[in-house]
Amino acid sequence: MKHVTMYTDGGCLNNPGPGGYGVVLIYNSHRRELSGGFRLTTNNRMEIYAAIAGLEALKEPCRVTLFSDSQYVVNAIEKGWARKWRTRNWRRPDGAKALNPDLWERLLKLCEIHEVEFRWIRGHAGQEENERCDELAKAAALQPGQPVDPGYGKDLPLD
Repeated sequence: MKHVTMYTDGGCLNNPGPGGYGVVLIYNSHRRELSGGFRLTTNNRMEIYAAIAGLEALKEPCRVTLFSDSQYVVNAIEKGWARKWRTRNWRRPDGAKALNPDLWERLLKLCEIHEVEFRWIRGHAGQEENERCDELAKAAALQPGQPVDPGYGKDLPLD
């Protein structure tokens, strides 16, 4: 199984507001950058979407080390929160509705295809690939004509 190193970041200019994501994929000497965005979304949705976009870009099942500066994303997968929310019909332990179930469902399915280890890294701390993802995400958020995030607002309250 090929091993891919992936860096992801997502963000919004306002929260909610225009948002974007950036991904850097590294396999041996190959490098690929991805980005995209929406004119209305949330920061957390863009963080999750970055991981989805990176994993969806892989052409075959891979072993992936995914670096994210989002503790929300890393903990939801590594601590099993997202899987637990899914088994409780997208409810948190307190009975409240879990946010972003559409994206968590997509991400969980991708984690069944690929062997993914999520690792947290501090954002804006000078890590080159994380900084590049941030640049890609900001540039995508500023692009004119971006669509509205189709899942935005379906699980209010906002994150």
